[in-house]
Amino acid sequence: MKFAKLGLFAAGVLFGTAGIKLLSSKDAKKAYTHTTAAILRAKESVMTTVTTIKENADDILADAKEINEQRAAKEESIEDVASEDVFSDESTENNEDAPAEATAETETKVEE
Repeated sequence: MKFAKLGLFAAGVLFGTAGIKLLSSKDAKKAYTHTTAAILRAKESVMTTVTTIKENADDILADAKEINEQRAAKEESIEDVASEDVFSDESTENNEDAPAEATAETETKVEE
């Protein structure tokens, strides 16, 4: 049993040493370089896509705010027109009552 553990340890050391040699070879470095370059190209492509999406989202947000501002201005003008109609109706009613009140006040002053 001790020899089996020792044999596994020795195999692991040999495998690790061979792996290090393989990973540090010129061919491996070339493969790493090409892989890293591909990853950087992919990153650049993704960032370009993200930038385009962000610009489109900003445009949509600006258009939505403009629509809401136009809607608010339109509603405000409708409310102003409606309140002017209410005030003009009240002033017309007050003007109709005004001559009768003025006549009554004049008659009271004359009697005194």
